[in-house]
Amino acid sequence: MSSGSRRRGNRADGDRGGPKLCPKYGRWHECKRFDHMIRPILVVLVILPLVAAAQTAKTGASACVPCHSQAKTQPHTSMGQALEAVEDCKVLIDRPVLAVTVGRYSYRIERKGNQSEYSVTDGVGTITAPIRWAMGASSSIGQTYILEKGGELYESRVSYYRELKELGPTMGSTTSAPANLNEALGRLMTVEDKLSCFGCHSTDAKSGRQLTLEKLKPGVQCDHCHESSESHLLAMIQFGDGAESAIPKSTAGGLAAEQVSDFCGQCHRTWAEIVMQPNLGIGNVRFQPYRLAGSKCYDPDDPRISCLACHDPHRELVAETKDYDSKCQACHGGGKPGAKPCRVAKSNCASCHMPKLELPGAHYKFSDHRIRIMKPNQRYPE
Repeated sequence: MSSGSRRRGNRADGDRGGPKLCPKYGRWHECKRFDHMIRPILVVLVILPLVAAAQTAKTGASACVPCHSQAKTQPHTSMGQALEAVEDCKVLIDRPVLAVTVGRYSYRIERKGNQSEYSVTDGVGTITAPIRWAMGASSSIGQTYILEKGGELYESRVSYYRELKELGPTMGSTTSAPANLNEALGRLMTVEDKLSCFGCHSTDAKSGRQLTLEKLKPGVQCDHCHESSESHLLAMIQFGDGAESAIPKSTAGGLAAEQVSDFCGQCHRTWAEIVMQPNLGIGNVRFQPYRLAGSKCYDPDDPRISCLACHDPHRELVAETKDYDSKCQACHGGGKPGAKPCRVAKSNCASCHMPKLELPGAHYKFSDHRIRIMKPNQRYPE
């Protein structure tokens, strides 16, 4: 009898109740038991992590969309696009050539294919470097460019400003004149600069104090604020609706105002961080958690005065001041003892009590989050 016939004979014997042979365990029921044991383990340890990793790496927030509607809108916000890859940067795509002269140096950004080159010349020599990333959304206030030269990263000395629709000196660069062409190119970024800038403008760019730019995902994505989101996604794939306990808990929702300020202040700067710095003058108007803490109505335990009371991080910033009236009235409309109603108006509160102030060099007016009663010729309150 051929070997094929013998194999068929064994199956026939088993159908009549005889033992089926397993090449490793000898009897069929033992092999079957092993198969039932090992298959779930392989699914959990090998297959599901690969599925989850593929979804989070390739689709980003879209992996969260089936359960979380916020994941549809958040990627399109200025925060979701806080860092742009050069090939996707709308400013650089729509403006293939940008040029400006600052002092004795002339700057030029030129599009080449799906990349952009940044160059500076003093009329004698020229330095050219590729742009690696754009810090800031194309739809936001402006963009500063991260250049690579000699294996190092530089912050561009000129930036694009939406208000100007052209290049201008990067904020902070005018405090000192470049001594040579290399300094005119941009500011050499320290390790601390990289951790801070990439850590706030992108996702997975660092692990503790270690820079991990090879894992970088542009912009502030779900897992930037919601820790363990990949574990949560894996649990949802594995257990479905039974994975509620695996939902990431490190969100700021439901926290007191001070806790939210500390959470958002990791990038927008906390009161404790700014108060330890030299007097920044009007330069601190950008640091909303710090400014908010100086408001007379600030209550560190009341979530109605927290960042999240007015701002939904999953949606683009609302620009109309009247749209915040209901937030003010939550306390000043009788909802909080001691919160007096305004005697002048009942609408457009923020237009008076949170004035928009021009920050020199930013080409933008920031809403001052130090809520107060404005007086004529009042000095900027530190």
